[in-house]
Amino acid sequence: MNSLDWVVLIAYFAVMIAIGVWSHKRVGDVGDFFTAGGRMPWWLSGISHHMSGYSAVMFTGYAGIAYTYGVTSFWTWSFPIAVGVAIGIKLFAPRLNRLRARLHVASPLEYLKDRYDVKTQQLLAWSGLLLKIVDVASKWAAIATLLSVFTGLSLTQGIMITGAITALYCTVGGLWADALTELGQFIIQFVAGIAMLVAVTAKLGGFDTLWTVWDKLPAGHGNPTAGPYTGIFLVAFLFIKTFEYNGGMWNQAQRYMATRTPREASRSATLSAVLWLVWPLVLFFPMWCAPLLVHAAKPDASDSYALLTEQLIPHGLLGLVVVGFFSHTMAMCSGDANAISAVFTRDLAPVLSKSARTWSTRAGLVAARLSTLAFLALSMAVATQVNSPTFKDIITVVIKWVAGLMGPIAIPFMLGMLRAFRRSGSFAAITSWAAGLIAFWLVNYPINWAVEGGVGLEYQVSVPCAISLVLYIVLGFLRPQEAPGLDALLAKINEDGPEPDAAGTAAVPPQPAGDRAADTGADASSGPDART
Repeated sequence: MNSLDWVVLIAYFAVMIAIGVWSHKRVGDVGDFFTAGGRMPWWLSGISHHMSGYSAVMFTGYAGIAYTYGVTSFWTWSFPIAVGVAIGIKLFAPRLNRLRARLHVASPLEYLKDRYDVKTQQLLAWSGLLLKIVDVASKWAAIATLLSVFTGLSLTQGIMITGAITALYCTVGGLWADALTELGQFIIQFVAGIAMLVAVTAKLGGFDTLWTVWDKLPAGHGNPTAGPYTGIFLVAFLFIKTFEYNGGMWNQAQRYMATRTPREASRSATLSAVLWLVWPLVLFFPMWCAPLLVHAAKPDASDSYALLTEQLIPHGLLGLVVVGFFSHTMAMCSGDANAISAVFTRDLAPVLSKSARTWSTRAGLVAARLSTLAFLALSMAVATQVNSPTFKDIITVVIKWVAGLMGPIAIPFMLGMLRAFRRSGSFAAITSWAAGLIAFWLVNYPINWAVEGGVGLEYQVSVPCAISLVLYIVLGFLRPQEAPGLDALLAKINEDGPEPDAAGTAAVPPQPAGDRAADTGADASSGPDART
């Protein structure tokens, strides 16, 4: 990078901060901070949902997969996500919106204390928070890896720079800042992605490269599945991503909650699904062609896209492409930070501290911003260790840890909204959660070490989710748990009808201190979580 590239990068950071400052004026309470007060347009929500779903790992870990195996990077990653989000258009998006509109919650997990009990809510919240720290850490490490290629900065320096900028704008402006910066980031990434596509096709002979290059690529580059990314892995990934990208990891749930009505939430999901189906093809094509143009130095080829960019993109435009790398990472990390802050301040803090149950509007906002900073700091600290023997490498964290552990955490949350699983109570939720976590440890460590050649990646990520799903459903039939008020709760989540926030009014008004204390008290015997 030269001075012109640095000017572009610094200008980008300045615009992100300016958006955060502008968004600050739109944040009056925690409802505004976490769900944009239920006033976000569906198209902004859809773009934000899409952008918050992937990061610079796309240009490192998945670029390595594309370099090594070809189109399997699309068929076993973005295509399953597109299908999964499409499944959620009617199944999950409207229900998540009703959580905010009808139950007046600001955190996706707030409803769990009534659906199950406080203990279940706390277990899912704490385990999800810890997983997200590791997940976001891998994103910081990915962007720092790219930054080191272009600038020579160390991993730690890259993590500190990107983390500090993200912390500044997302703690000031909340979800509004996240969504608006994600819109700007999408525009930047669109320009950068098209520029890279044009540069690669021009280098390889012109526009007809799109259909003539395949015979020149390494053998098997056109196969939809390859290496450890088998057909079983594809099916497992589709199942896992259906939960994750429909709200199972919380930040995507907030985008649906932030729209005005359930219908707009569905339109948001439709836009995101289309983007997931189409846009990654533009980003992946240069990566598929990379073996013809560069030689990756790293064993996992995670540096291939950065090398390709340095070779083909002129200065100035190179800075814009690097900004595109940042945009994805900052979009996902800021969205995750906002979601984690919502879960901490609305679900965890009131149980840990009595004073948190009587926070004023101002105190709640301060707590939200401080918890956002704390989460970002923890994830940045872990990021410096992401290439240690514990995590092995960036793509291992993203695929194995996140995909393998997400299912046990998300299944009770997501399926708990559906009437079909009303018989599954707290016993089924906690048992399926615990068994899934144990299965992850067994499959990835003791069994993996004992089996010659190790356990296949498809089983490492799918077995924990499958065990959790089966137990959640089966235990609902073998040990059904009825709860007073459960049918009324599910009716609010599942039934169509006039929405209280249809005009776009704030959907999460500040709650009286007494009501909030009652809502989040640790006594699990009150409300619709009494047990038979």
